[in-house]
Amino acid sequence: MSGDDDRKSELAREHKERQKQRAGAEAAEQSSKARRNTFIGAGVAVVVVAGGIFAATTLVGNDGGRTASAASTPSASASASASASAPVPSATATKTGPVSCAYKRDTSVPNKFVGLPGKKPNMKLKKMTINFNRGKVVVDLMTDAAPCTVNSLSFLNKKRFYNNMKCHRLVTPDVSGVHMLQCGDPLAKADGKNPTDGQGTAGYTYADENTEIPPVKGVMFMTQPAEAAGQNNSQFAFSLSDENQQIGAGFSVVGVVSEGLDMLVGLASSGKDLIVNEADITGDGGTTVPKNPVIIKSITFS
Repeated sequence: MSGDDDRKSELAREHKERQKQRAGAEAAEQSSKARRNTFIGAGVAVVVVAGGIFAATTLVGNDGGRTASAASTPSASASASASASAPVPSATATKTGPVSCAYKRDTSVPNKFVGLPGKKPNMKLKKMTINFNRGKVVVDLMTDAAPCTVNSLSFLNKKRFYNNMKCHRLVTPDVSGVHMLQCGDPLAKADGKNPTDGQGTAGYTYADENTEIPPVKGVMFMTQPAEAAGQNNSQFAFSLSDENQQIGAGFSVVGVVSEGLDMLVGLASSGKDLIVNEADITGDGGTTVPKNPVIIKSITFS
């Protein structure tokens, strides 16, 4: 073989190796993106297995004071019906001056795209009423601190995005160490069999807001893994236990439940009320869904 042939063969091998490396990198990136819209899962499981479930009183004050400060601030708007054992927090920051929201199209994960919200939020929205098939939940919104989050939820609601949507994940402390209800995946079947439940979004993302509040009982927040900050979408969760403070702050908090919290807490008393989705491809130990489906019938803002 001539020198030219040898050089051509070497270049061909190098080109093939570069293609292989790029393919591996792209696969890893897609895997990371596919995981980012699932709810914390494995990270929390590690905390629970390694350290047990820490009492809320132990967690408060062990993070440099941030959790203690946020958790000890009483809410001016949440009514007594929220009845969380830890003090219900209020917004820790408010927007000043004109607010302009930015939303970025995202096609990297399964989605149901109905358009992008407008840039100017309605700052007068104070309450979000969710009519489930199991009862009504009222959330006192922290619009001043999370205007773009509320704007996104309101926009999607106007598009009937959430109507008749099944909540795809319900976890109890005996199963995952936390107690939460998660909703907002437009493609979820919530049957314990669909491997992609928890990945569906509205096809866009937006930045974090109002992130200094820990997820104490009664808090409603947008869901995303901690390593994917600034990737909020259509999915949200309700914290149903003060033990959830072990997760720490960092999620965009929408508001606090002022009516219907007892109903949410009573959706599942333990893992026996749940179906574990062993086909879940996220690798977080299996998405759990309620045996008795939880369905959003409609939402109103006021």
